Amino acid sequence: MRSWKTAANWSVFVAEQTVRVECYSGYKADERPMRLHLGARVLDIAEVEDRWYSPGETYFRVLTSDGDRYVLCHIEAQDIWTITAYRAAEPSPR
Repeated sequence: MRSWKTAANWSVFVAEQTVRVECYSGYKADERPMRLHLGARVLDIAEVEDRWYSPGETYFRVLTSDGDRYVLCHIEAQDIWTITAYRAAEPSPR
């Protein structure tokens, strides 16, 4: 199993990349992410695996429909989303 730091394309996301995220809003605004927009690509979020809170920020570890994992950070005061970590899907055994 690869670590977050050795995953493919890690260097692309080290400098927290600002992204557009579509959210489900239930009892709370931006309750959980549903879609991630990366340039022209739109990734459906298959599962929110974990979430944790920091003063003024909420973090989500998500699994996308293509099998990649991202850690998204929502900075609530500015309503900005960033990618703070990325892990590529494990290649399928042949």
